[in-house]
Amino acid sequence: MAKKDYYDILGVNRDADDDEIKKAYRKLAMKYHPDRNPDSKDAEDKFKEAKEAYEILSEPQKRAAYDQYGHAGVDPQAGMGGGGFGGGGFADAFSDIFGDIFGGGGRGGGGGGRSNVYRGADLRYNMEISLEEAARGVEKQIKIPSHDECDICHGSGAKPGTEVKTCHTCGGHGQVRVSQGFFSIQQTCPTCHGSGRYIPDPCRKCSGTGRVQTAKTLAVKIPAGVDEGDRIRLSGEGEPGVNGGPPGDLYVVVHLKAHSVFEREGSDLHCEMPISISVAALGGEIEIPTLEGKARISIPAGTQTGQVFRLRGKGIKGVRSAVNGDLMCHVVLETPVNLTSRQKELLREFEEISAGDSAKHNPRAKSFMDKVKDFFS
Repeated sequence: MAKKDYYDILGVNRDADDDEIKKAYRKLAMKYHPDRNPDSKDAEDKFKEAKEAYEILSEPQKRAAYDQYGHAGVDPQAGMGGGGFGGGGFADAFSDIFGDIFGGGGRGGGGGGRSNVYRGADLRYNMEISLEEAARGVEKQIKIPSHDECDICHGSGAKPGTEVKTCHTCGGHGQVRVSQGFFSIQQTCPTCHGSGRYIPDPCRKCSGTGRVQTAKTLAVKIPAGVDEGDRIRLSGEGEPGVNGGPPGDLYVVVHLKAHSVFEREGSDLHCEMPISISVAALGGEIEIPTLEGKARISIPAGTQTGQVFRLRGKGIKGVRSAVNGDLMCHVVLETPVNLTSRQKELLREFEEISAGDSAKHNPRAKSFMDKVKDFFS
C-alpha cells in the first residue's frame, strides 16, 4: 500500500514553515496519543503516521530529500540520503507533547531557540462558610494572587530595545551531551538551565521573568449541600503556564464554621434541647429550632435525658442527594438552680413521698443498685 503524503498527514501546505509543521504535529499527537486512546487501534495508527511525518519534515535535510524524491528519498533501504528514524527534531517535539499531556515540561519552540513548556501550578484557597450557606448554596467573591504578562517587555523578559539570545552552550536545545568513556549521556544545559536561551539585559520591572504579580477577583458559586472538605475546581484559574504552557487550576476547599445550635453529620443535623424535670416527668410540647424556622415536638411522660427525637426531612440535602436528611433532637434534663425556699420545700416533700415506692418511680436507679449489690456479694 502506497504511503500517504507527509504534508497531507499533518494537514499543512508544502511551503509551511517549521512552526506550522510543529503546531500541526502537536495537535495530532495530543489528539491520537495512545495514553489518551488506550483501546483504539485507529488512533494508534494515526499517531504513528503523524510521528513519522513530523520526523521527516522537521529535519531540513530529510525534508529536502523528501520534497525532491518523495518517500524513496527518506527510505534508509533506498540509499538516497534520507537517513533513518532518530533525528533530534522528533525527540524535541515529542517531549513537548508529552509535557502537554501529562503536565510536565519539554523542549519546544522553533527556529533554533528552544524553551521549556510547563503547565502552571495548581492553587488552593480555603473558604469558610456558615452552615446556613452550605445548606442553601451561596456565591462568594474571592481575591487570589495572580501573574500577568509584563506590560514593559510584553512577556519576553528582555529590556525594551534588546532581545533574547540563543544559548551558546547548547545551541538553543536546552540539553547538552556529555561523554564519559564509552558512554554518552544527555543532561540539562548548565548555562540556560534547560530553557535554550538567555537574556543579556533583563527587563527591570519583571526581572526577566516576563510576568508581574497582581491579584484578581473571582466569583465562586458554592452549591447547596456542600460539606466540610469538599473541593470546587475552577479550571484554568491557577498559576499561568511557562512559555505558552496551559495554566493550572484553582481548588476552593470548603470549611464549615462552628454553629451555635447545630452539629452536622453528613446530611443529618443534631442539636441538644434542655427540658425541665416536670416536662420530662409529665410530658408536654416543646419548641425546637430548625434551619427553616421553628418546629414543635411532643415529649411523652417519663422521657429520660439523652433520648433522641427525629424530625424527618429537617436536615440538609447533600450535593449528590435527592432528599433532605433528618434533624436529631437530643433532649437533656436540666436540673433547676437558684431555688427559692418554697421550691426546696416542695422538692423535699416530693422526695419523701417518692421514697416509699422508689422502685416504681425510679426503675433505673433500682436496677443499678441491684447490680451493685450483686457485685459486692
